Amino acid sequence: MSAPSRTPSRPAPVAPVHPPDRMTGRQKLVLTLLLGAQFMIAVDFSILNVALPVVGEGLGFALRDLQWIATAFALAAAGFTLLFGRVADLVGRKRLFLAGMAVLGLSSLLGGLATSPEVLLTARVLQGLATAAVTPAGLALLTTAFKEGPLRERALGLNGALMSAGFTAGAILGGFLTDLLSWRWAFLVNVPVAALVVALAPAVIADSRPAERPRLDVPGAAAVTGGLLLLVYGLTQAGATGWTAPATLVALLAGLALLVAFWFVEKRAAAPLVPVRILKRRSVIWGNATGLIAFVTETSLVFLLTLYLQEVLGYAPLATGLAFGVLGIGTVIGGTLGGRAVGRFGNRRTIVAGGAVQALATLSLVALGTSGGWIWLLLAATFVGGVGNMLMIVGFMVTATSGLPDEEQGLATGLATMTQQVGITLGIPVMSAIATARMTALGDTGPDGVLSGVSVAVLVNSALVLAGAVLAGTFLRTRREG
Repeated sequence: MSAPSRTPSRPAPVAPVHPPDRMTGRQKLVLTLLLGAQFMIAVDFSILNVALPVVGEGLGFALRDLQWIATAFALAAAGFTLLFGRVADLVGRKRLFLAGMAVLGLSSLLGGLATSPEVLLTARVLQGLATAAVTPAGLALLTTAFKEGPLRERALGLNGALMSAGFTAGAILGGFLTDLLSWRWAFLVNVPVAALVVALAPAVIADSRPAERPRLDVPGAAAVTGGLLLLVYGLTQAGATGWTAPATLVALLAGLALLVAFWFVEKRAAAPLVPVRILKRRSVIWGNATGLIAFVTETSLVFLLTLYLQEVLGYAPLATGLAFGVLGIGTVIGGTLGGRAVGRFGNRRTIVAGGAVQALATLSLVALGTSGGWIWLLLAATFVGGVGNMLMIVGFMVTATSGLPDEEQGLATGLATMTQQVGITLGIPVMSAIATARMTALGDTGPDGVLSGVSVAVLVNSALVLAGAVLAGTFLRTRREG
């Protein structure tokens, strides 16, 4: 019997010009613009920290009111992030991103020209609202520009690295600008960057939005925004007046009540702000829990070590900012490695490994003493801990935004950004309360008392990171979870 005839095989498809794991020139430009905007926003979180006393003297703030310069920003940024993340899905991510950048530039100009506390606080609120719009919209544009896989992991790794490095760079930049020029330049430096992004982005960034525009869930938006505002307000008040102060307790309880009400509103809403099915996803729950711990611990550790450097070792604000430069280097390296680690080992292993590294590095800081030679331990530990922290953050971002369609990326990034900003706000008052309680128990607010308070808080910080790594290892699946 003769062999059956074979049909001619089709020619092999031509290989794409750009392999899947290589960015096109346009993607690189999109990435540069979006990362530049996110870095600027991260700088804004901390650029005024070392300049607060100078700002207060220049504009006539009472000492007890200085916290409102930071609180006004944090309230708006954390309270409206989830709402604006959904608005980005409704009106278009590109449109909201550009509007937010324009408001950020104008509000920074207003802050730089402020002549009274009222004008400055107005500028800070507007900066916070702009941040709440730009951050989730920018992240959604980033995740839709890079599909799930190595390119998105690399992009999110760089984004996480620059966000964390921006927080550290803000302290250094704030010290330089305040010492060399004026605190006003901590605001004015944003203006040309925002103008450049607004000028270039329309021609470079492609918009993305759902095919059908759903209705905005007004009751859900009111509940979650009000709950977050009250919760963040309560947390910031706790750091200033104590956890048992009536205003603190009322704000925290009311905030929690509204967030619980938000869950029930979403279960019954026809077009929910956050579909309950998304809130039930294991990747969303535990990914955001991990991210919350990562941001709570690292940002509060910077605060604790600032106390140590200034109150125990006697460092000036500028020298303190420079000491955190190695932390910034560590976060950049961790962010660069994070995407590759997720691609090779999976998000769960990356988070667990990063958490273990950060926990051990933080634990070593319990050994800090009162002599200047301990600075070398601080530098080494913050560098290694920064690498570990960024592995956690990249793993968190990949986990929290994977497995969802493009039309829900604004929502996913809104949740992730809310987690980030609440974590930044939550960490400092919690760790400050722990350190203060220790100093109060000792009856010592001198260098030895501060060192003891910082050591106890650092120990709690390390345990919290380790708990986060254990939770991720226990409850998270791989990034391929459906």
